[in-house]
Amino acid sequence: MQFDKTMRSGGLAGLLPQHVRVSTGSAIVLGLLEGKLDASPTTAYLMTYRRGKCSANCGFCPQARDSKGRSDMLSRVSWPSFLTDLAVGHLKNAVDEKKVRRVCVQALNYHKVLTHVQSLVGTIRRETDVPISVSCQPLNRKNMEQLAEAGTERIGIPLDAATVKVFDKVKGLLAGGPYDWFKQLDLLGDAVKVFGKGKVSTHLIVGLGETEEEMTCTIQRCVDEGVLPALFAFTPIPGTVLENTAQPPTEKYRRMQLARHLIVRRILRTDRMRFDREGRIADWGVAKATLFDIVRTGEPFLTSGCPNCNRPYYNEKPSGPFYNFPRPLTDGELSMVETELAATGL
Repeated sequence: MQFDKTMRSGGLAGLLPQHVRVSTGSAIVLGLLEGKLDASPTTAYLMTYRRGKCSANCGFCPQARDSKGRSDMLSRVSWPSFLTDLAVGHLKNAVDEKKVRRVCVQALNYHKVLTHVQSLVGTIRRETDVPISVSCQPLNRKNMEQLAEAGTERIGIPLDAATVKVFDKVKGLLAGGPYDWFKQLDLLGDAVKVFGKGKVSTHLIVGLGETEEEMTCTIQRCVDEGVLPALFAFTPIPGTVLENTAQPPTEKYRRMQLARHLIVRRILRTDRMRFDREGRIADWGVAKATLFDIVRTGEPFLTSGCPNCNRPYYNEKPSGPFYNFPRPLTDGELSMVETELAATGL
């Protein structure tokens, strides 16, 4: 990806894209669309707009260069486009009314994406002091500093895959993509130096072919580096390379959610866990009574990510099954989660 590195947020007013995509749920909260929501997003999700698709070629993404999926989709969510000035105006009002607590700007990969993101962030920052996250693909350290200067509070650089082998297959060289696993890790390290520990996140997708041991080890590596890992369940989208791949069983996803919670909260480290020959967790390294107390809080199964990010129905239909819960679990849902975990030998 090439960026115009000579530009700064203060001089990007003329480069503000005319249109921006807004997730459907966010558009309803902002008053750009009419509709009813079972769970309202507490973060406003925006995405850079272009007529074509992303220049990358991730096998799970409908925005991929070779994808035959809809250009207004990301995961299973539709993202209609709006005039940027209109969207930002509605965003300001929603923040003032305390309907929105954070903005997350998602970025496709294309030539002028950095200048577009900088300009969009700078425009939002001039209108409101709402915290702004940017989720984007590889940048260099100077580019990150420019985003911070524009008003970005947190940055997310997705790994998506838990191992170099899976990474290459779904978004790297073997997928015809521009990304490199080791460069991605280096960029996360640089991001921590720019934004600080706890202000950098990455996405990890469960169900791309990794083992439980591989996923938990990557979660631990991220936490050790000061990077917050957010979990997603693989979601097959029509038109993508992986459209015929099944979603992971909810039972496996619950185990990964619980492992992430334990590691992120520093209740245990991966090296205290034992794994069987298939890489499945055989011993958590924590007393079962402690695990059950944590499970009963429901916290491990909420959407993970930046503060106030609940991403309703990003991985699931409103009818379920739920992978990430966008709000506190009901007693019935907690019982269901306990049953799912018990089925895996917890």
